[in-house]
Amino acid sequence: MEVMMAELSAEDRDELEKGDFAFPKQRKEPLENASHVRNAIARFNQVKDVTDDERDAAWKRIKAAAKKFDIEVSEKSWREIGTD
Repeated sequence: MEVMMAELSAEDRDELEKGDFAFPKQRKEPLENASHVRNAIARFNQVKDVTDDERDAAWKRIKAAAKKFDIEVSEKSWREIGTD
């Protein structure tokens, strides 16, 4: 599955609340639309300098956003991403 990078200008990104990101402290992986949610899942394992606890919390935010935008997520945990 190819995931296209969702467009978000620096200005628009700066206007997002911290809670609009999978990783709010780092302001990484915005979740404000379906395209960004898909992108956050695809790029999840590329996020650097975060703890497993931060990944657990980010995964919960991603799952909630996926539900909001009616995106099916087959992985039950972020640890399952990329494993088949």
